[in-house]
Amino acid sequence: MSGSHGGHKTVVQLMLAPWCMPIPQLRDNPDYYSQKRDLVNTKDKFPDYKLIHSQVLQDCIKPVKLAFDRWLKANKNGNKLGKPRFKGKGRYRSFTYPQIKLECIEENQINLPKRGKVKLIQHRPIPEGFIIKTVTISRKADGYYITLSLEDKSVPTSTSEEEPTLKNTLGIDMGLKEFLVTSVGESVPIPQYYRKSQQRLKTLQKGLSRKKKGSKRWLKAVKAVAKQHKKIADKRKDFHFKTANELLLKADVIAHVDAERRAGGKLKYKRASIDSFE
Repeated sequence: MSGSHGGHKTVVQLMLAPWCMPIPQLRDNPDYYSQKRDLVNTKDKFPDYKLIHSQVLQDCIKPVKLAFDRWLKANKNGNKLGKPRFKGKGRYRSFTYPQIKLECIEENQINLPKRGKVKLIQHRPIPEGFIIKTVTISRKADGYYITLSLEDKSVPTSTSEEEPTLKNTLGIDMGLKEFLVTSVGESVPIPQYYRKSQQRLKTLQKGLSRKKKGSKRWLKAVKAVAKQHKKIADKRKDFHFKTANELLLKADVIAHVDAERRAGGKLKYKRASIDSFE
């Protein structure tokens, strides 16, 4: 998998280079489709890219196109984002197969184009009638994850046309003392996963600071810190999903107060807000 991640990174850098020119020249050349066509020449110059599936390479160009669209065109608020720049190899942690065979999963293996059969631990079986549309491979602190995008045309499109009333609506107010308080007076305490893990993080980060940067021990310490952060994030995400499910079982419409906007956008800089809003 590491070879595909490295190829993804290099392709994005190569596609970004032609965009580094004065703005008047950027509006016509290059564009998304011309760069897709130019991948043929890229494979001739860099034979290793022939080992990567063609649709994966084409999908790598999309982030470059989107980044420059956000820079050249203003968003709905009239603001423009900063100019895209070259990124380090650590910034690319995933790649996507836009199409894949319907029967790509066989028992505990998945057959990936140009990669062959790869062992996997399947979280749950694919529901009957659903077909796999895309496959995304992501690299995280504790290993590689495969995300399957499924489709079933018989499933109706969800809509939010529910008319709010006093009976079917529940209001929530999120804060720093309690995770949230509902309009009927119920409160949910903050689990404080980050605060409970601070001592462990402190120990791991202190050990990391003592290692020589780039050494094997330094890399091992970096992975240990990353795994601890992922463990905290997984606990927090699980808590958020379970809390949201409980709220939706109580009401059809949820009304909430934007706590961060109410605080002037400063909550993300406060340690106490990490377990509440992130």
